[in-house]
Amino acid sequence: MKRRLAFSSGGVVFRRGFGGLEVVLAHYDSVWGLPKGTPEGRETKEQTALREVQEETGLEVEIIEPITEIKYWFVADGTRIYKTVYFLLMRATGGDTSLHDAEHEEVAWFPLEEAYKILSYPNELEVVHAAAALAEKHF
Repeated sequence: MKRRLAFSSGGVVFRRGFGGLEVVLAHYDSVWGLPKGTPEGRETKEQTALREVQEETGLEVEIIEPITEIKYWFVADGTRIYKTVYFLLMRATGGDTSLHDAEHEEVAWFPLEEAYKILSYPNELEVVHAAAALAEKHF
């Protein structure tokens, strides 16, 4: 089986809500997850994350600091792919979740405890936990 490397970048976007920190999640094909995507051209990790988060959530965002990266294998079209996804801590500076792209059925803000329960992938849950610890000093 062929093998290849793949990379993407995304963000964990927070805001301070009435009950504490809230995080934005995107929903598609029965999956709740973090906004992320692949670079276009020679985009940096940061440029990719900013563009993908804006497209997928409808929010204008700024990067606060790197969080972590996750790595995993998957198979697509007969190729075994080793993917690295870089995540950055972000703050919403404008926009609205109603402006998200057609790739997602719904984009919404969730209190952290609720987000922990509905995230579909365990590795993204770990990313949100790490991001929440960092966010406490910024929000």
